[in-house]
Amino acid sequence: MSLKIAIQMDPIADIDIVGDTTFALALAAQGRGHQLFYYTPDALSMLDGIVSARLSPLKVADKKDAHFKLGEARLTDLREMDVVLMRQDPPFDMNYISATHFLERIHPEVLVVNDPVAVRNAPEKIFPVRFEGLLPPTLMTRDRQALTDFRAQHGDIILKPVFGNGGAGVFRLRGDDENFGALMDALLDGAAAPEPIIAQAYLPAIRAGDKRVILVEGEAVGALNRVPADGDARANVHVGGAPQAIELDARDKEIAAQIGPTLKNMGIIFAGIDVIGGQLTEINVTSPTCIREIKAFGGPDIAEMILDAIEARRA
Repeated sequence: MSLKIAIQMDPIADIDIVGDTTFALALAAQGRGHQLFYYTPDALSMLDGIVSARLSPLKVADKKDAHFKLGEARLTDLREMDVVLMRQDPPFDMNYISATHFLERIHPEVLVVNDPVAVRNAPEKIFPVRFEGLLPPTLMTRDRQALTDFRAQHGDIILKPVFGNGGAGVFRLRGDDENFGALMDALLDGAAAPEPIIAQAYLPAIRAGDKRVILVEGEAVGALNRVPADGDARANVHVGGAPQAIELDARDKEIAAQIGPTLKNMGIIFAGIDVIGGQLTEINVTSPTCIREIKAFGGPDIAEMILDAIEARRA
């Protein structure tokens, strides 16, 4: 089976291939003989309901600073493709939402990974509340008094924007922190894009790491631990978190068993969940990462598993 696979992603010239999951997927697809095409979200168009993009044929190589070659770009009806990988990074803003509406026009005749309707309807920090009993105490609101009461109840808390990503806008506030009022002013009154704030009880287990567990077709297949730097509550690798090899444990499999069937039925082929101290904090469905790091630490080649799933769905 040779598929035409279009990859909707951020500028390919700027990626760090050492840890880029989209690049890993491109390498795996090319290795199987699939034809690759590349475009950025800004190259999408919809004319009278027909969705097209300015596609460039793509070749990839696992060589730093020489990792891609592009052919001549051509405006192409995306119905000519077999698969579209929607892989641009958040923020999950109105441009991202618009892209899901565009791609909804071609799915499932063209397999969009992940299903654009599911991506739109599963915000990564809101969606987990669907699964009762897996999250730490969590409040989502723009009500200042509700946030004040939550802090009074739990003392040590984490604050973050609902649609933030990559550790941006994440704050830890201990019970005696006098910055709470000023931070409320900044988050609720000074925000350029008003959105709810998430308050969560601080999990001391974060010092041992924030585990990213990868699910393919609802099954947990690998994990990576990310340990925050000293003096930082964030474990994201690009803000200083240290990646470590780690095995799936019984709790990871228990969480996956509870949420996996729902993800699979929604058309979320590839997801990454975040687990701290055995508690679920996020379900990443937009542009999950960490598969290259997992492989580098001796774990499974998850890119190949994802391609297996895509080929099975196309078949």
